Amino acid sequence: MDEVKQIVTEIKNGNIKPIYFLMGEEPYYIDRISEYIDKNVLAEEEKGFNQMILYGRDVTIEDIVANAKRFPMMAERQVVIVKEAQDLSRTIEKLADYTENPQPSTVLVICYKYKKIDKRKKLYKAVNKSGVIFESKKLYENQVADWIRRVLGGAKYAIEPKAAQMLVEFLGTDLNKINNELDKLKLIIPKGEQITADQIEENIGISKEFNNFELRKAIGSRNVIKAHRIINYFAQNPKDNPLVVTISLLYSFFSQVLQYHGLSDKSQRNVAGALKINPYFVKDYTEAAHNYPMKKVSQIIAILREADLKSKGVGAANLPQGDILKELLVKVMR
Repeated sequence: MDEVKQIVTEIKNGNIKPIYFLMGEEPYYIDRISEYIDKNVLAEEEKGFNQMILYGRDVTIEDIVANAKRFPMMAERQVVIVKEAQDLSRTIEKLADYTENPQPSTVLVICYKYKKIDKRKKLYKAVNKSGVIFESKKLYENQVADWIRRVLGGAKYAIEPKAAQMLVEFLGTDLNKINNELDKLKLIIPKGEQITADQIEENIGISKEFNNFELRKAIGSRNVIKAHRIINYFAQNPKDNPLVVTISLLYSFFSQVLQYHGLSDKSQRNVAGALKINPYFVKDYTEAAHNYPMKKVSQIIAILREADLKSKGVGAANLPQGDILKELLVKVMR
């Protein structure tokens, strides 16, 4: 995120490079940088003759180079944006000759999503010398809630830790999806307010009571009744609560509980740093560690692996999701 801000700041200050090669697994930042260049490098009246959008599936490297070598008309520079450039992965190295000597009056933006170019090859070295290479890395799940807080903070909003966690568990690590939902919330909720779990439930349709976060908490606190209630809800709504996601999140939780057991310093600050969690949630791990000794946690991790195999049909062909969940819960909490 800091690197994105630096790129945008340099463009604002007039330090515009002839090439921006935007690559990597996370498309969100690639889209944001290319959109910023699209909207801000040229004045509106200059765009008709001097801004071109190309798509990787429709062009060749030769087409891109030919467009990049054109001179601007009645403007200081032109902008050429190549979207979905990963469709040119087999021939992308051919761009190296142009990037060694780029047209100074052209801003060429290559959006190379879900892939990376080889740092050892000529293209990477040439772009790195004459322009900007930005690698957009996928966030780990434990980083996304913090990302949500920072994005909302920049827009003068706050969000409850539970509300942020609900978004992560419902939407995963897809930043574009999350950002779309945040945009909806910002239309409804006045700037300066804190977004709550109730507002997430009301406006996005995520149940604040029946979700993986609450299941994890119920199991950690050995609240058998609540855990069974959530499991039954999941069994009745399997499409909205995929078994594979539930098992994955429980596996992650108990792996962290196991890690907690191994810590010599169990202060809130140290636990939050070691487990890479918000300090607000440390009490959940402390309670789970109290309720499940290290030996039991190791057994639970093995139980979760077994349930994962069953969910994929190994040793339990056609067993309903609800039955696997109920069996899992009995084994974990007994």
